[in-house]
Amino acid sequence: MGELQVEVEPRDVGIDAERLSRLPDYLDRLVEAGRMPGWQLALSRGGRPFYVGSGGFRHAEQRLPVEPDTIWRIYSMTKPITSVAAMMLWEEGAFELSDPVSAFIPSFADVRVYAGGSDLKPLTVPAQEPVRIWHLLTHTSGLTYGFHRVHPSDALLRGAGYEWNYPPDATLAQAVDTWAPVPLLFEPGAEWNYSLATDVLGRVVEVVSGSRLDRFLDERILCPLGMTDTSFGVAGRDPADADRLARLYAATPTRRLVAADAVGASLTRPVNAHSGGGGLVSTAHDYHRFLLMFRNGGELDGVRVLGPRTVAAMTRNHLPGDVDLDTFGRPLHAETPYRGVGFGLGFAVVLDPVAFRSAASPGEYSWGGAASTAFWVDPLEDITCVFMTSVFPSSALPVRSMLRQLVAQALVD
Repeated sequence: MGELQVEVEPRDVGIDAERLSRLPDYLDRLVEAGRMPGWQLALSRGGRPFYVGSGGFRHAEQRLPVEPDTIWRIYSMTKPITSVAAMMLWEEGAFELSDPVSAFIPSFADVRVYAGGSDLKPLTVPAQEPVRIWHLLTHTSGLTYGFHRVHPSDALLRGAGYEWNYPPDATLAQAVDTWAPVPLLFEPGAEWNYSLATDVLGRVVEVVSGSRLDRFLDERILCPLGMTDTSFGVAGRDPADADRLARLYAATPTRRLVAADAVGASLTRPVNAHSGGGGLVSTAHDYHRFLLMFRNGGELDGVRVLGPRTVAAMTRNHLPGDVDLDTFGRPLHAETPYRGVGFGLGFAVVLDPVAFRSAASPGEYSWGGAASTAFWVDPLEDITCVFMTSVFPSSALPVRSMLRQLVAQALVD
């Protein structure tokens, strides 16, 4: 169990402390307005935390406050960790990014592409391009999510039991084999669509490494980096950890929060399928360490996870023609705006801050989770940010752009 602590005064790293106070004030106003139960935030510059704070409650009804060791459902902030696992194996020569997924998951050998019709009677054609590892890392595979609710293939996933969670008895291998026959939305590589691709990537990690995804992450990433509170849910851990887990809340049309225990329950019971796309819980301390590893070019406290050139490759835009998501992506649910933002190997990457309508720096990489958590790393300003909360889905709490805004306005050097 680790605890984040401030290591340097804001003024010593070019931060105006008075201007920075606008940030917790803003977050506390969201709590007071009933739009957010609680929050936790960690900001570093030069790898040293200059702000660590929290407010509100991890369990509003019991008035249990957010504590330094509160555990949060990070959902899609799992994706960068799984992407790191895959790139570690790539560094070992286990595969090339151009390798077809079917070399590791045979059910992907004969994928088909949607060409018309409904979910009850879809018209499909054989894919001309195989789904490749690179497509999984960049979300250009043609896969989708059941919760998008805009395409017949989304409905097919929901019909098979895959919307926000896995069926309780499904294994990851079974899940991936269930998804493979679902028609792809487009030819692999032709567009960007937020999807189950990173879950499939997690299964590739299992097949290539010969280890379950949870064990691989523990042994190769989480334990070496001191991320001891990050795991696939809290079942099987110390019973006290269940009390540390923040309750999940959903926003109603009137913006009133209600407990979303049915959605959140999957991370409190034993896990059969380890979701590389959204299955982890974590703490601000742990995720901050993960980001510091990236900020340091793949190394932290003498532990090297990735080579610096691999980190550079992951955090640059991989969309064809160096275009943004607005040009290449489908306008569906995602954890980032589309304009001025590209996508790397597991991260969104800022290309044009003006189009992004932000004071972010070119090259900033980021992502978020379905419970409104978020992170970013700004290599130009040498800023890292981890934000934790528990409002589901993330579209119900548009807090991320304001976080960037209030951090940027406090930078004076």
